[in-house]
Amino acid sequence: MIIIVNYGIGNLASVLNMFRKIGVKDVKISNSPEEIDNASKILLPGVGAFDAGMQNLENSGLIELLNKKALVDKVPFLGICLGMQLLTKSSEEGIKKGLGWIDAETIKFKFDPISGLRIPHMGWDYIKVIRKNLLISENERARFYFVHSYYVKCNAVDQTIATCNYGGEFTCMVNKDNIFGAQFHPEKSLRFGMSLLENFSKI
Repeated sequence: MIIIVNYGIGNLASVLNMFRKIGVKDVKISNSPEEIDNASKILLPGVGAFDAGMQNLENSGLIELLNKKALVDKVPFLGICLGMQLLTKSSEEGIKKGLGWIDAETIKFKFDPISGLRIPHMGWDYIKVIRKNLLISENERARFYFVHSYYVKCNAVDQTIATCNYGGEFTCMVNKDNIFGAQFHPEKSLRFGMSLLENFSKI
């Protein structure tokens, strides 16, 4: 069973609907500790502010269980958008500590006004796969839908598996062992997102 973690933040139904669209039926939105503990894969979506996301996770009482599932049981785990940022140690957006599973910090985009680049980075963009992984082919020219004002900066460069360019190259996918993160929204990214989520379901 794939569990989409319901911690009160994120477009959960859109993620569930995309799984159903690709024929993955063994998936459920849940905040039940028992169901999460029995999950074979876990997905952490999220939109909004870093501190609000961490506060909601703390309020849910699920952090210890998620640590167990990801770090001890080693179940495949995918963080999406804010969910990816929560995998890092901290964020310039707030003061709370992140989960710290990925050796990285979450940094705010900063551009010179004359660049004409807007924040947030919003819309379709191509990504470049730079390391072999289980979610997306190195040879695929894939594009995904982004909406974010902050990006993940990895201290451990081998944990970056894909990048995107917006005023410079930034990490848009991370991976460490069984833990994955995607800054973009696969549930809004049509066939590219469908392919990524299907690959996740088959790990």
